[in-house]
Amino acid sequence: MTSGWVLRGLVSAHLVAICGQPVFAGVYLSGDFDGLRLHAAGADVTTSIGYLQVIVAVVVWVRLRQVWPFVASLAVVAAETVQYFAGRDGALWLHIPLGVLTVAAVVLLFVAVWRHPLERREPEAEVEIEAEVGVDHA
Repeated sequence: MTSGWVLRGLVSAHLVAICGQPVFAGVYLSGDFDGLRLHAAGADVTTSIGYLQVIVAVVVWVRLRQVWPFVASLAVVAAETVQYFAGRDGALWLHIPLGVLTVAAVVLLFVAVWRHPLERREPEAEVEIEAEVGVDHA
């Protein structure tokens, strides 16, 4: 259960960090060139938190038997990594839309991890869920 709380904390920190990115970009675009330095530093922090989030999501998957936080975190971090390198290479045609997408995805992930219980699923519960959706192991 502790791993669920650690994941919630990391997703929350990820949300705070990623929401600062458009602000720093706006500071730069309004003519303050220090904003670009802040945006680059923010990208390093945001991406690092994302990678930690994936690691903790693996722990949640193993300990709590819930795979969805890992899949969602991995998808966000994959998009974020592409966006990071697009920004470093100056490919703004890709960097800006992916930035909007990743902010929205982290907001949705934040809502999901705080709304859904991150408790251990017992194997019997998984079998019942599979039976409900019609999974046949034969």
